[in-house]
Amino acid sequence: MRYAVQALGATYDETLMWARWAEAQGLDAFGIPDHYLRGSDRSRPALDALAVMSGLARETESIELVMLVSPVTWRHPAVLAKTYDTIHDMSGGRFTLGVGTGWMEDEHTLFGFPFPETGKRFEMLEEALRYLRASHAEPPEPFEGEHYRFEAFDMQPRPPLRLLVGGTGAVKTPRLAGAYADELNAYPSAEGSFALKVRRAREAAEEAGRDPDALLISSSGVMVAGEDDAAYRKRLQRLAERMGTAAERLEAGMERRNSPRGTWEQVRDILGGMEEAGVSRFYIQAFGDSTDEVAEAIQHLTAPTR
Repeated sequence: MRYAVQALGATYDETLMWARWAEAQGLDAFGIPDHYLRGSDRSRPALDALAVMSGLARETESIELVMLVSPVTWRHPAVLAKTYDTIHDMSGGRFTLGVGTGWMEDEHTLFGFPFPETGKRFEMLEEALRYLRASHAEPPEPFEGEHYRFEAFDMQPRPPLRLLVGGTGAVKTPRLAGAYADELNAYPSAEGSFALKVRRAREAAEEAGRDPDALLISSSGVMVAGEDDAAYRKRLQRLAERMGTAAERLEAGMERRNSPRGTWEQVRDILGGMEEAGVSRFYIQAFGDSTDEVAEAIQHLTAPTR
């Protein structure tokens, strides 16, 4: 298993600190989410993630930069395409564009974006993926859909396109990742259901004439662990307070998703099950401006087992 960081920073400087830290640790990648609200507290600052990525492209040197993920509900695929090309150029080819359906209805309502029902959002996502692939094909191909269209022309620049599809879906999300993307990012879930997602993604890749083994399977989420149960519960309480929720509610949500939690031995067991299902990269979600807990996690998870 390789490890990456997904930072939920409030400011650009905080996010840059995490990106540089992850790069200095030699981690696999650095990702950020794309939201116009940071949770239910509307007063918390939220920056435009693609603009932040542009800054990181110039202020880091070697780490892969990953968008986890941009919703198609407020970003037209033409905007995604040109922004991808720009950040690819600025970063020296280190950018992976993640796209998804969008899920936070509140941010759509407050900013005035339409929020169609789930089926319609998946239609938009598939069309956006087809648009992006068509616009970056050699040579570019025309695309005509219900929501978007692209008139084939020699669009420049047109670098190799690296796409990620992410979400919680068990059927459509893996299928779209397998058919169009280079990486499937699926949140943790029960062992059997996660393995099923991976199988569906690889089957979709094969049906699309792509190499199923070339599809990177990743996951991301909160990780809470300690040397023993008491240390784990202390950290769970601290994180719950930071997130503005109750520890019991946070733990119940992590249990439903089978998120890495408990003692370090229990966390290794959970991640081992995910690795057996096909996951080769895990993005540890990072909060605040202290790297201590993430550094400790990396140390425990990468240390040789006895």
